[in-house]
Parts: sequence; structure tokens; C-alpha cells
Amino acid sequence: MPGPSSHNYFSQRLKLHYVDWGNPMAPPLLLVHGGRDHCRSWDWVAESLCDRYHIIAPDLRGHGDSQWLVGGSYVLPDYVYDITQLVHQANLAPVSIISHSLGGMICLQYAGLFPDNVRQIVAIEGLGMPPNKVEEEERKAIDMRLAGWVDYLRKLSGRRAHKYKTIEDAVKRMQEANKRLTPDQAHHLTIHGIDQNEDGTYSWKFDNYVRVFPPYGLSEKERQSLWARISCPTLLIRGTESWDTNPKEDGRASHFHAAKIIDMSGAGHWVHHDRLQEFVTLVEDFLTC
Repeated sequence: MPGPSSHNYFSQRLKLHYVDWGNPMAPPLLLVHGGRDHCRSWDWVAESLCDRYHIIAPDLRGHGDSQWLVGGSYVLPDYVYDITQLVHQANLAPVSIISHSLGGMICLQYAGLFPDNVRQIVAIEGLGMPPNKVEEEERKAIDMRLAGWVDYLRKLSGRRAHKYKTIEDAVKRMQEANKRLTPDQAHHLTIHGIDQNEDGTYSWKFDNYVRVFPPYGLSEKERQSLWARISCPTLLIRGTESWDTNPKEDGRASHFHAAKIIDMSGAGHWVHHDRLQEFVTLVEDFLTC
């Protein structure tokens, strides 16, 4: 597989990484990965589309080859600022976006904040927790939520990155996380998602602190108000075998002006891996409408 070129940019004094698949005269297309993932997770999608689009795929802060945050929490508004800076510094607007999970949450907020900067947006399970889970969290008193956050942070501070003796051991763990991956997919995702430690073992690149969801930030109503500001064509995709619920059935789609909802059978949370060819065809049709 031909590879992209590697670049860096700065946001809030963090050195962040992205890859560029070339073809700079073509329409820009931003690919934004999910939590505990990395930019090379999009390689198969990028390879299919890079002859028609100028594709840029960033590593979110705390992920891949981007710098880790020290002395604070990973919060959505900061992720949104990072994407805002990348679009600004690389002069990408108006840009089309394909995003997954955490990346979808970030990019849908970005599209609502700067609607004129986004030409089209695809979000794979990018609406966050289903409404029943949101309601469950909101019923908890603020002292319980804050105390739980403090307790989780304290426990996480003593957690060390898992070390794998060999790359093959890490590949096995990747396959355990998504049993639908082919051996080639699992190997590719692993070799781009690990670093070798000084003792010769291997660990995942992402910062363990990205697991923490702080008990502050935008409320659900505020996020919904940003969704309502999105003016571009919007495609919301969900795997039928995922933990997520259908946004049309649970009411979340009602906050968008005209979002198209697609359920993809035979796919879990990583639709772009589980049903790659079908996903690429779907996205190509959407982007060329």
C-alpha cells in the first residue's frame, strides 16, 4: 500500500501529527479517527479515495504520533479547537469530513460551530452515548459524578501501559477488540498503533488518560444546538451489531436539519473496517451528490 507523507502542526502548544495523501489540487477531505485509534486506521478508505480528493488524516491529541496532554483532561472543546487549527493552518475550508466515534463527536461540533467551513460530513456512530445512557448519567448528583471522576483519575494514575513481548501478541489483542478484522487489517492497524519500548517490548501509542470523560463540558442540549446549526449534507452511519442505537429511532436525528441515516448490517462499531467496500461505495455516492 502506498503511504502518505507525515507532518506536524501546533495547537495550544501541543505538537500534533497528521498524514497527507497528496493530490493537493483536489477537493480537501478530512478523515478523523475515534478514541484510542490513530490516523492510519483510515488507510484503506484513503487509498480508495485519494485519486479524487486531497486527504488529510490527523492523530488526535493523546493518540498516534501526536503529543500527550500533561496537567489536564482530554475534553471535546479542546479536540474541536485542534481540528479548527488544522483546517485553518492547512487552508482546507470548505472541507468534506469523514469521522468515526470520538472523531464524529468532534467534527459534528466543529460543523455546527463553523457551518460555512464544512462541505459535507459523514459520522460513523459519532453522536456519543445513546439517550438512555445520557439520562442515566444526568440523574446522578454532581457530587457523585465529580467524586467518581476523582476516583477514576486516581486509579488511572497507577496504571501502566500494557507491554507486549512481540508484535504478534499485540496483533492478537487487536483481533480480540474487533473479531471482524482480517489478519492483514489487524496487523496493519497494530504496526501503526504501537511503539517499541526501551526494553524491547511494545505498547500502544495512545495515552491512557484519553479513557477519562470529565464531568464537565457541553451539556447534551448544547451539543444538540450545535447539531442544529449544521447546514451541509450530513450522513450518520451505524453498525447494526454495535452498542449504539439508531439515531432516528431514539430521537437524536431530529436535531439535524436533513441528516441521512444508514444502518449497516453485519458491522459493529468500526463500520469502515467491518464493511469496507460497502462503506467506500456509500461514501463515494454521498460525496458526489
